[in-house]
Amino acid sequence: MRQKWFRAVAVALIVAATPVFAGTGDTPPTQETGPVTHLPLPRYVSMKASKGNVRRGPSVTHRIDWVFMRRNMPLQITAEHGHWRRVVDQEGAGGWIHHSLLSGVRTVLIQKDMLDIHLRPNRKSPVAAQLELGVVARLDQCTPDWCRLSVAGYKGWAPKSALWGVEAAELRN
Repeated sequence: MRQKWFRAVAVALIVAATPVFAGTGDTPPTQETGPVTHLPLPRYVSMKASKGNVRRGPSVTHRIDWVFMRRNMPLQITAEHGHWRRVVDQEGAGGWIHHSLLSGVRTVLIQKDMLDIHLRPNRKSPVAAQLELGVVARLDQCTPDWCRLSVAGYKGWAPKSALWGVEAAELRN
């Protein structure tokens, strides 16, 4: 008798703790998370170091395929294994890199030459600066279509479509 009551309570607690996702057929979102950090995959990070060996597999015994040589360069993490993260750059090149060489500080890569950054998220607002193709800027906040950037003492808003290192639907405060 006691065992049946315990099972009933356990089932009731599980049902009560299960979240309901309105409008989605009561199924949870399919956002994958990393097995080590439990953070979303894929996600963007930046290079903390000015040099980082990118290996064929997640250990120092694997061959070095690439050496990233740009501090603050945005990278996308696609997988995790222990202290290692599989990353790709804007060209799709990548491999496994030790987590200590990465930073959670968000940066973006400018994908359009002489990109105007505006004082407000509006093409008609005054231009604060122009950024060359390939410049790395720090990512501050994002609306559905614009992101606020800072680089070399300049701050302004740029269209998301001209940036690599931020998802199209990503919002940041």
